[in-house]
Amino acid sequence: MFGFLSKYFSNDLAIDLGTANTLIYVRGRSIVLDEPSVVAIRLEGGPNAKKTIQAVGKEAKEMLGKAPGSITVIRPMKDGVIADFTVTEQMLKQFIKKAHDSKLFSPSPRIIICVPSGSTQVERRAIRESALGAGASQVYLIEEPMAAAIGAGLPVSDATGSMVVDIGGGTTEVGVISLGGMVYAGSVRVGGDKLDEAIINYISRNYGMMIGENTAENIKKTIGSAFPGAEVKEMEVSGINKAEGIPRKFTISSNEILEALTDPLNQIISAVKSALEKTPPELGADIAEKGMVLTGGGALLRDLDRLLMEETGLPVIVADEPLTCVARGCGMALEKMDKLGSIFASD
Repeated sequence: MFGFLSKYFSNDLAIDLGTANTLIYVRGRSIVLDEPSVVAIRLEGGPNAKKTIQAVGKEAKEMLGKAPGSITVIRPMKDGVIADFTVTEQMLKQFIKKAHDSKLFSPSPRIIICVPSGSTQVERRAIRESALGAGASQVYLIEEPMAAAIGAGLPVSDATGSMVVDIGGGTTEVGVISLGGMVYAGSVRVGGDKLDEAIINYISRNYGMMIGENTAENIKKTIGSAFPGAEVKEMEVSGINKAEGIPRKFTISSNEILEALTDPLNQIISAVKSALEKTPPELGADIAEKGMVLTGGGALLRDLDRLLMEETGLPVIVADEPLTCVARGCGMALEKMDKLGSIFASD
């Protein structure tokens, strides 16, 4: 009886639990929450020392690299899968609470969560368990390329091949989809985080300066590009000089960032190429005609579509609002949950 009631009162959710951001879509509404997947935990001293959650989401992200010893700032998701189980569960709890308005009943919604196509059974079980621990009544999993393709508006259930490249924070997923199922799914653990890391290492090697993650991400967004352009952009960056140990400012150009990003971008290109090699010829013909669609935050990197076009010779389209593509696809799967059986992933 109460199960029936709580189902009636709580909205079903679709969650894109990403390495960098977590997005929640509520059935019948739209995306209601888009926050970084970061948690700040405070260690309280004294006789009954315990850990309490200080902040989640945007607030916690601002503390990255700036927190004192008593506060640890963690990103509980690594490479698209759970690195810290208990923290992820708490983070999900907080996010679900934020997404739900109803104060009367504690929500126990049905939840659809995206998982990377390359994740193992153990990793999938961890994601499922943490969602159940965060108060879900039932959990369904959907593979990321599938959700991205639905969100980008590709004809997933038709008998034509659609190719989607989803570049997230932790992983790059390449999927070829036809007749509502995945024909090929490949996943490399290279994404936005690896690009930031490459920038940090490059600046450390060539300038002898140390910069933080947030600064590296800012550089990538402002002047990062994947293809040599006509105009060279410059940006002033502050960091700590390793030799002197003193904060200094220096100027970096977009060509240097291009050089820094070559290695991780090559890994993404080789993932796309190996997907094309393993695609059946009939579907390959469809892809050659329609091209591939880029989704995920990585698709916002300037000229990435041009780089892929030059490397593969196929048309490359960047989806509208690539950041929310996977969450919107998850949401559409949620709306049509009872009709679409084949698109959900098994454990």
